[in-house]
Amino acid sequence: MKLDILAFGAHPDDVELGCSGTIAKEISLGKKVGIIDLTRGELGTRGSAEIRDAEAALAASILGISIRENLNMRDGFFVNDEAHQLKIIQILRKYRPEIVLCNAIEDRHVDHAKGSKLVSDACFLSGLRKIETDYEGQAQEAWRPKVVYHYLQWKNIEPDFVVDISDFIDIKKDSIMAYSSQFYSKNSNEPVTPIATKNFLNSVLFRSMDFGRIIGVDHAEGYTAERYLAVNSLGDLI
Repeated sequence: MKLDILAFGAHPDDVELGCSGTIAKEISLGKKVGIIDLTRGELGTRGSAEIRDAEAALAASILGISIRENLNMRDGFFVNDEAHQLKIIQILRKYRPEIVLCNAIEDRHVDHAKGSKLVSDACFLSGLRKIETDYEGQAQEAWRPKVVYHYLQWKNIEPDFVVDISDFIDIKKDSIMAYSSQFYSKNSNEPVTPIATKNFLNSVLFRSMDFGRIIGVDHAEGYTAERYLAVNSLGDLI
């Protein structure tokens, strides 16, 4: 299956927090979108890998994505080396996305920046035909996505552009709350973590509202880009 957009997250819930509004919008426009989780989030303070698996599946159904896969890399300890790059290259060549979305280039959690660089490097290497990979016994052809964009996470990094998600903020919120083990609930007896506070959930909404305010809409998601952004005409800007 060829996808238009493939979103990568170091952990299940990274994509939902960072770019699920954009994903829901693109799907509404007829795009085929998939999510690849690098790890199962097994080192998370709350819940378990098995619980996160079920939550990720629920979030996927809420978003209406075409595929979701988990590469079972080691949470906290995966590295940007040949073996891990080849796993990403195999996925890129399998789904041949035009656009890749991935973790923030700098963030509080060490896996986010690692995942960002790993996916970005693999996107380039995937276009080199002398790197050989196969899937289900069949040789894969080289494929390089046209662009790689990085969604924002914990840190307030200045975005290069923002996407209006005003009509899709409810889907974003529902996909985030699919991870009920991870986020704030007044009835939870789990340990309190930086993301399991009411303040954190509010901050996700406040950020989208603030980005929206700046461009004159209700909600928006921000991204950084690896190259200059280009438009065909000034009328392409909103």
